[in-house]
Amino acid sequence: MKHLSFLFLTLFISMSSVYAQMEPQRIHWKMNVVKTGEQEVTLQMESTPDEHWHLYGLKDEMYPVYFEYAKSTNYSTVDSTIEFPEIEASYDELMGANRAQFNGKALFIQKFKLESDTATIKGYIDYQTCITTEDGRCLLEKQDIDIPVNINDIQEISYDNILADAKKNYKIVEETHGEKTESDIKVKEEAEEIVTDGGETDDLKTKSLWAIFWVAFGAGLIAIFTPCVLPMVPMTVTFFMKGSEDKGKGKRQALFYGVSIIIIFMLIGTIVSLTLGPSFAQWLSTHWLPNIFFFVIFLVFAAAFFGMFELRVPNWMINKSDKQADKGGLFGTFFMAFTLVLVSFSCTAPIVGAILVMAAQGDVMQPLIGMLGFGLAFALPFTLFAMFPKWLNSMPKSGGWMNGIKVILGFIELALSLKFLSVADMTYHWGLLDREIYLALWIAIFTLMGLYLLGKIKFAHDSDLPFLKVPRLALSIITFAFVVYLIPGMFGAPLKALSGWIPPMATHDFNLMEAGGMGGGHSSFKVKEDIYSKGGTPKYADVIHSPHGIQGYYDYEQGLEVAKKLNRPVFIDFSGHGCVNCRKMEEQVWNEDPVLKRLINDFIVIQLYTDDRTGLAEEDWTPANESHDGVEKKTLGDKWADMQIKRFKRNSQPQYILLNPDGEMLIKETRGFNLDVDEYVKFLDDGIEAFKKSQKK
Repeated sequence: MKHLSFLFLTLFISMSSVYAQMEPQRIHWKMNVVKTGEQEVTLQMESTPDEHWHLYGLKDEMYPVYFEYAKSTNYSTVDSTIEFPEIEASYDELMGANRAQFNGKALFIQKFKLESDTATIKGYIDYQTCITTEDGRCLLEKQDIDIPVNINDIQEISYDNILADAKKNYKIVEETHGEKTESDIKVKEEAEEIVTDGGETDDLKTKSLWAIFWVAFGAGLIAIFTPCVLPMVPMTVTFFMKGSEDKGKGKRQALFYGVSIIIIFMLIGTIVSLTLGPSFAQWLSTHWLPNIFFFVIFLVFAAAFFGMFELRVPNWMINKSDKQADKGGLFGTFFMAFTLVLVSFSCTAPIVGAILVMAAQGDVMQPLIGMLGFGLAFALPFTLFAMFPKWLNSMPKSGGWMNGIKVILGFIELALSLKFLSVADMTYHWGLLDREIYLALWIAIFTLMGLYLLGKIKFAHDSDLPFLKVPRLALSIITFAFVVYLIPGMFGAPLKALSGWIPPMATHDFNLMEAGGMGGGHSSFKVKEDIYSKGGTPKYADVIHSPHGIQGYYDYEQGLEVAKKLNRPVFIDFSGHGCVNCRKMEEQVWNEDPVLKRLINDFIVIQLYTDDRTGLAEEDWTPANESHDGVEKKTLGDKWADMQIKRFKRNSQPQYILLNPDGEMLIKETRGFNLDVDEYVKFLDDGIEAFKKSQKK
């Protein structure tokens, strides 16, 4: 098992490769065949890139667009493929090569000679496409060519006219390098006309980055007290203080040692950030494959903390790093820090892995910020004790208590693993982990953790516990108090503090509190009418349910029809099964009477889950020529995610939008994640008022 971590790394890289294959195609092709002579046809292939993406042309030295035509007895190529506009390659200093890129549409023309009146031209186009924004990603794409030809049924055009039209219609578009083109300005104006969010998105990102930093910082402090790390502190500090007669030099080396630790962990975060990119986060958070993968990883990490096996890096890697450390100087100090990171791997890997897994599902900067926080906390004792060596006397002595920290972390990793299984379960409607099953498992896990803290359970590497110390008793009290808090959730209590971390109430099979009239009803207001009896049963009601007794719809068109029938405004909720903030909004904002009353009595609520994997009937697909990225949308989630991006220029959840029954926006403002109930009520009231005014016109 000692090479288990490298198996995880291989699997993670493989998973990234799977994701790359699932990335939407960024260059879209249209193909047309015309007759240009006796037994001669010309294939015209037009490429259209997504916004900010570009294609490299035939003259590119690194990755030119490549056309391969299948050999056939029915046809043969005439001359080479030509391109319009005719672009020249220019030297790219960063890449060290001559690059030729199209920044807009391009046309490629290839002549064929037919040996019979009918044929099917087959082949493929192989090319690289890159994005010009800060993301900087490049993709390798492939477009199949499969064009049936009947020379008697196609239009005849002069080849010279084709070339003349191509020169006229396909012009060189200069790269803007951040300047706004007329198209960019138009898109921006449309987006501003459609939605404003009052800066909620940027504010949420900032808060999210700070949250991941402090969580990672706390994790780094905990890692210090593990048996792989704590004994290294006095050894390392003593080395710096005795290694040189110049105490000031020793302190400077220790400071560089601490900075090196931070840099090493930040390099890990940087690799994750640059490798994955922002769109990978959405895939990580919703697709079953990464969520099951992370579920298994957390189980393995928990087993390692329980002492079932030890996660280690190969000895040759530690020895090689140690030799570099012996060279001395700043170079040697850096490798000494690297050796520490490797030696402590068995204790830090599960913690670092957990941070990276959770951070990688958010903003692209989160893995980097997470590793900054972890590295900073991890490096603190080595730097501070070198600066103030007398502090070493106050350090806690090594002992069995350090293994206790590992076991406690194992219980926490075990509990967190269920979150990833739950996301996959809700997204694909497997029905494996309903709310009460999830809570029952958490109750069992944390009860066992409490018993362990009291010394009633013992693992292989644990020392005898002759008596209970105060910190351990305090932790056991906190753990059992948490278990007591969880128990009412088994009977339908909302557990608002955990909203987003546990499955939603809609997955609860039996709510005793509602059945007994103890909660969950609408005692403070009267429900105006039964929407379902007048508007009909909603589509997809067998797999999606609205919270708090809201009679919602899950299909946009059906919801609009009901709104017209009942003459109500429409409340759109772009949500997700794996969206933590969506659950927090439902449990902490929607559940408040002023909000719930308006949602139930004044609106038709349409919830559109952008990560739902329910397959659609073919007539409900979004065709490729109508989607934002030119790819057919065949699942419920893909359809609504495409609608949100194409119409409302957003791809984050939750997003709340108010419409009239014709689908037009009542107010420009939309809402995202914001737990201010009063602001939310004002948002709803503004929509209601706008709807009433529109009725008077």
